[in-house]
Amino acid sequence: MKIILASGSPRRRELLADAGLLFEVIVSPAEEIHDASIPLSELCEKNACLKAEAVANGNPGKVVIGADTLVWIDGEPLGKPADMEAARAMLRKLAGRAHTVCTGVCVIAPDGSRDCFHDLTAVRFRPLDEELITEYFEKANPLDKAGAYGIQESGELIVEGIDGSFDNVMGLPVAKVVAAIERLKAAEQPSL
Repeated sequence: MKIILASGSPRRRELLADAGLLFEVIVSPAEEIHDASIPLSELCEKNACLKAEAVANGNPGKVVIGADTLVWIDGEPLGKPADMEAARAMLRKLAGRAHTVCTGVCVIAPDGSRDCFHDLTAVRFRPLDEELITEYFEKANPLDKAGAYGIQESGELIVEGIDGSFDNVMGLPVAKVVAAIERLKAAEQPSL
């Protein structure tokens, strides 16, 4: 079973590799939807499907995994910041509060069928002042991460705690992805 990860995220690549899956990476050219009127889990799943479809169309007969992660607070999705000023504004908004991280996943099977799902994790931030935000940015690049932070990169400076999957906050609910791949493998086994 040939697997493609339709994402350029080094964190997703690391998570899948750590799970023991063999895969190739093809970055999806799909444009994400940015529409706060769509419920969080639906928005993440739609974007994951767009990414997976764009890669699956050119790679028939392969398993394609697309994913989309958003940070959600006050009814607003926070994607990747456009610049450092936007990143700083995001961390100010998250400071001292809880928010939700949602990752939507779409696994397209070789026969074109789909398994779409999401995972939610609650994340609590420490109170942050400008000095701590600057210290965090000196240790982690916020520009390629939803919500301007990566929990795995000096996250202890800003994150007080989580309720749910750590991997999901990194960008991929690995246990759920592996379960989806196992279901595909089981479906491919010839019955005796």
